[in-house]
Amino acid sequence: MGFKDTAARAILRRGYVAFCGAAAAANLVAPRRNELAVYYGGARSGDVGGPLVKVRRLREYFPEVRWGYNLVYVLSNAPYLPAPALRLLKRRGIPIVHNQNGVFYKAWYAGDWQAQNRQMAQPYHAADWVFYQSEFCRRAADLFLGPREGAGEILYNAVDTGRFSPSPGGAPGSDGYRFLVTGKIGNHLYYRLESTIAGLRVARARGLDARLTIAGWIELEARGRAEALAASLGVADSVTFTGPYGQQQAPDIYRAADAYVMTKHNDPCPNTVIEALASGLPVLYSDSGGTPELVGTSAGVALPCAEDWEVPHAPDAQAVGEGMLRIAEGRAGFAAAARRRAVEKFDIAHWIARHREVFHQLQAAR
Repeated sequence: MGFKDTAARAILRRGYVAFCGAAAAANLVAPRRNELAVYYGGARSGDVGGPLVKVRRLREYFPEVRWGYNLVYVLSNAPYLPAPALRLLKRRGIPIVHNQNGVFYKAWYAGDWQAQNRQMAQPYHAADWVFYQSEFCRRAADLFLGPREGAGEILYNAVDTGRFSPSPGGAPGSDGYRFLVTGKIGNHLYYRLESTIAGLRVARARGLDARLTIAGWIELEARGRAEALAASLGVADSVTFTGPYGQQQAPDIYRAADAYVMTKHNDPCPNTVIEALASGLPVLYSDSGGTPELVGTSAGVALPCAEDWEVPHAPDAQAVGEGMLRIAEGRAGFAAAARRRAVEKFDIAHWIARHREVFHQLQAAR
């Protein structure tokens, strides 16, 4: 079963949307500033989770202004401005920039995914510019939100390649070959842990001294099932859960590993994969969603996985285990390509520069 908002969370969300709409309407009477002043449409920033981290990064370069702003930046997974507020902003001539991540569909969302997409479609179609996080994101938006008339481009998520860098040691240590899984993993994503742990057993049975570290927030039921699975497969001693972490600790977590595993189905543009590439980690990944665009064919191994909007899929254990063996055998070449790819395509300097250019371009057109 996929993810679904609780009733309490849905009520809180509706209240927050109403508050953000009222605040946006009230702002229209404020004198507009001359210099660039960005409002993030009610989106929160934080240290855990891709959207929260993204807003935090943007605020570092474009501080948020809640009164008298002259540009609105909204995120597809934080659509807190209702349609009337969007219309008022358009009427007042305030540019709207929209960051498009994934959409809602049956395979991952157990609630009313059509209603969620209708809400997401409002800022998507109202925006003056759309940053799609991947070609997969653009394709999914066309399919579920409807064809869009308006400007936009693909701008992949980004990483500070100065902070996220390879371990000086480079080669695997004496404690085995260390695979890493990170992220926020709810019960509906348990299959990520299941496929990776089952694959670990295959790799170990084929002679690779493989270990697995799972770092991040793991929902209790998912963790319990993963621990039970590892025990039943005889690999419990090779699997370690290290718990939640923040961005401050993240670079060291990646540097302590030799390779990264991402078996999430249809992930639009996972920041964790970009951070792994920057850290010089080869990536073993589900060949679905936007992940293949990030890793390519030189920085890791793709695992066959069907694109399906109805049911989530995970690579089978045999494929994961054999992929682990291929990663370990070709690590040096994969690792060099991973780091090179991150520096050339995903460094945050380009991401910020492109935001700045579009912001000023839209302002100049008003």
